[in-house]
Formats: sequence, C-alpha cells, structure tokens
Amino acid sequence: MKFPYGIADFHALITEGYFYADRTNHIASLEEAGKHLLFLRPRRFGKSLVLSMLENYYDVAKADEFHPLFGQLDIGTNPTRRHNQYFIMRWDFSMVASHGDTRAIERALHDHINVCVQGFINRYREHLSQSQLSPINSDNALASFHAVVNAVNQTPHKLYLFIDEYDNFANEVLA
Repeated sequence: MKFPYGIADFHALITEGYFYADRTNHIASLEEAGKHLLFLRPRRFGKSLVLSMLENYYDVAKADEFHPLFGQLDIGTNPTRRHNQYFIMRWDFSMVASHGDTRAIERALHDHINVCVQGFINRYREHLSQSQLSPINSDNALASFHAVVNAVNQTPHKLYLFIDEYDNFANEVLA
C-alpha cells in the first residue's frame, strides 16, 4: 500500500492505488449545509484533497469515471442526486504571486482567473453555447468570469466554483 504524502489529487490517489481515508460519507451533509461553504482547517490538513474529491464527484465531465473513482467508497454505494451534475471551476490562489505592490498582485490575480476561465472554456466547450462565450478580457478577469457564468446559465447545469488557498494573500502578508 502506498501512502500519499503531499498528494492532493483525488483522481491520482484512487487510480494509482494510494491509501485513501474515505471521507465521502460527508458529501450528503455538505449538500444539506447550504450553497456557500467555507472549510477552515490548519495548513496541511487535507483541504485541497477534499476539494479535489468534490471536483471529481460533481464534475459532469467525469460522469464516465464515477464508478472507477467512487465505486469502492461510501458515496459510491449511495450517491446523491447531484453527482456529476456541475461544471467545475477551481481557483488556486497559491498559484498567484503575492509579492510586489497592489497593482502587481491584482494583475497576477486577474491573470490566474483568466487562465482558469480559459481552461474552463476549453474543458466544457461542447456543452456551452459559443454565441454566449466572449473572448477572455485580459484587463478584467471578472468580466471573463461573468461571461462564463452567463454561458453556463444557458445550460441545464450549474457552476461549482472551488477556491483553494483562499487565505494565501493574508498568509504571505503576515509572514
């Protein structure tokens, strides 16, 4: 048995035979908890892995992989109705440079969000109306994001936005 020290990729853990402590029994409780969830845990506590597991569980593009990924886990025997029903976008703020003046940090944040938006468009292109998608706005990442939200609203699916390392900026400033 392989132990996954430092691996926060759920898909890799399951498909490459790493040990996984099954926490999927909490998914139904998360769904009942509300629309906006915030996980507050210390660093290195497994938050990124939980987000990765939820991404794989809810992603409409991973529907064909549901049983290989979750079949042996608690949620695989009793899935919720929401499994594989969402478009997934993930922002990882640890990837955003948090040094320099506020303009540099803002630019890095806009660039990161635009990269995520472009990745989202590439991933779900066949599900989204091309007429609803506008080009990436390099000066305004929120405009790019809103264009994607508008395109998603034209589909039967919803967008699930995961934000990892949301406290990266505060941690860097305080360090």
